[in-house]
Amino acid sequence: MTSELTDADYAALADFRHALREFQAFSERHAAEFGLTPQQHQALLAIRGAPAGAASIGHIADRLIVKPHSASGLVARLEALDLVARHASPEDGRQAILRLTAKSRKLLSALSSAHREEVVRLRPLLKNLLDRFS
Repeated sequence: MTSELTDADYAALADFRHALREFQAFSERHAAEFGLTPQQHQALLAIRGAPAGAASIGHIADRLIVKPHSASGLVARLEALDLVARHASPEDGRQAILRLTAKSRKLLSALSSAHREEVVRLRPLLKNLLDRFS
């Protein structure tokens, strides 16, 4: 698409961006209700959603779009809260594989249920907004 943007295009982009920001604000509020920062919530979700054995510091850095040293610090804070445990990778003992603790699994389950409900609620709006880009 190299054509010039129309007023409708700008309105669609603005509305789409607003809908995304509303979901982000919802997510931030709910994470805080569970005593988590948005990054902590996102890291736990990235670990839970990773394929078996793939939840490493590098994976967290990639999913959160942060530098590996920032992801490492975040994981250290999650460990201190008893939300994450590091285990040596069976393939490469130098690499740590991250696993959720029972405490974080319970917390993430409740938090994710609310998020899934919000996504389902927003689905018609998001579909409508995406259709405006056709």
